Amino acid sequence: MAMSAMQPASIKVHKTNGSTMEIVWKDGHQATYSFTYLRDACPCALCNDLREKQNRQPDQPASPEDSGPLMMFKPILRPTEVAPVGNYAIRFSWNDGHQHGIYSWDYLRDWCPCPECTFKRHSTDGLEYDIKNHPPRKQ
Repeated sequence: MAMSAMQPASIKVHKTNGSTMEIVWKDGHQATYSFTYLRDACPCALCNDLREKQNRQPDQPASPEDSGPLMMFKPILRPTEVAPVGNYAIRFSWNDGHQHGIYSWDYLRDWCPCPECTFKRHSTDGLEYDIKNHPPRKQ
């Protein structure tokens, strides 16, 4: 994909009265990221390490067991602050106290949650599973 396609044409973060961030990319692709999705997909080292331990990808939500027993008492995830990072990323400070993730445009486009992009990312999962768990026999 061309570098200019990986740049947003417009960004709307519905911080006060919504639960999403919408990006229209320069190539016309549109993506809507829920705040929960963004928080679960945080690209910081701490969150990457936790996802690896949980054996999940950024587009896979944390399981309820990982959130603790009092999850029903937690406030709905929302950014308290949103700030650009140069011309290449956006940073969120979350109401759960987390503020370390810098979401690059490349990262957000790679992990776009729309059905088309999700399908493209996961269309080879079965093949990867077969290769990993059923290697070809040597003849």
